[in-house]
Parts: sequence; C-alpha cells; structure tokens
Amino acid sequence: PRERGVRSAPTPQALASELPRSVTLTKTTKPAGNLWLAEELWKLDAIGFGDFTLGRTAVHSPIYVNLRRLISNPRALARCAKIIKEELEALMSMRNPHVQPFTLVAGVPFGGLHVATAFSLGVNTPMIYIHPPATDKADVIEGIYVRGQSCLIIDDLITGGGSILQTAATLSEAGLVVRDAVTLIDRQEGGRQALKNAGINLVAILTLEQIANYLMSAGHIQEDQYRRTVEYIAARG
Repeated sequence: PRERGVRSAPTPQALASELPRSVTLTKTTKPAGNLWLAEELWKLDAIGFGDFTLGRTAVHSPIYVNLRRLISNPRALARCAKIIKEELEALMSMRNPHVQPFTLVAGVPFGGLHVATAFSLGVNTPMIYIHPPATDKADVIEGIYVRGQSCLIIDDLITGGGSILQTAATLSEAGLVVRDAVTLIDRQEGGRQALKNAGINLVAILTLEQIANYLMSAGHIQEDQYRRTVEYIAARG
C-alpha cells in the first residue's frame, strides 16, 4: 500500500477564510486590567484618528482622546474613581510608598474636574480647584483649605504637563503641599519627566501606547492608524 503523507493542520487564518460570510467571529474575553477604560472610551466615541493639534505640545497628533465623554456614562466615571482609589492605596501601602498621604484633592479645569469630583465623593476627601486665569475672581482657589495641607492633583490626561505644573505652582503659592498627581491617561509627550523635574510624582492609569495596543488587538482600528500612533509616540519618547 502507498504511504500516506502527513497533512499539516490548517492555520487559524485559513480556517477563518473558509467560514461562510454569514458567520461572525466575536471576542468573548473582557479587557484585562485597566484596559476596560480604553474599551469604554471607544464605545463613547471618545477616541478619534486623524491630524490633531492639541495645544503647544501635541502637534499633528494622529490620535485624539476626549475624556470629557466619561460624563455621559456615570458608571464608567465612578469606576474610574474607584480604580484611582485602588491604585493609590496600593502605591501607598508599599514598604517604600510611591504616593504620599493627602487631605485635599485638586481638580485641574476643565477636564480634570469631573474625575476629581467623582474621586472626592468616592473617598470622602474635600476638593478644591483653581479658577482659570481669565476668570475675574477675588479668590483664585475655590474651596476651603489651610496652609500646610497636602493636596493631590487630578487631571483627565497629561501631555506636556503644563496644566498640572501651573496648578501645582498656584497651590504652592497658597501654602499647600503638592507631591503627587494622577491622570487617567499619559500621552507620553514629556509630561511625566516635566513633573518629575518639579518634584511631583505622576500616577497614570493608562498610557497612550497601551490604548493603541488594545484598540489594535481588539480589531477596532486599522494597522496604518496603529502604526502612525506608535511612531508618533516613539518620536516624542
């Protein structure tokens, strides 16, 4: 009898190409860790691709993230506050704590105000905020505080770090102590280093690169969109 050749198993790509067009492959696994935030922002249509100039730092950025959209999903906003709380607790409980204790929360207008408010309510910690420079107010800082209090700054995202540094400078002039800042997203465009140079530690829930990696692996974006994004990040790293 003739010997039968060994037939190699078909690849997943080959199997997928043989499926009827009416069959759709769905992902059943939930995003791991904090990547649920990337999925939520995608569902809220808060992530765009194109050519964006976002202030002086992010020029011709191929990706834009609008975290203000979180106000349209109270559950997601509350979950963000919970994640920040858990992240800070973990960092503060280390043998050499990476975050210092605080008795005040300061939200950075305007993007950081809703995140800071949700966090403040979740941990029952008083909140303050600084009026924008163009606002005609006698008191620059809104809210009750005393000199010497330690204040945690919260913003929705960080690019070059200018907004957080400006907030920290105003708080310091008022006698408040700023050691740490939290953002939901670090765009990886020099903000972390800028804060470090000023003696401020940054805690970010996600980086722009992590979001791009997730969107690509989840099949939400095209390869060219992903490639332009990672190249943009690498050029500013």
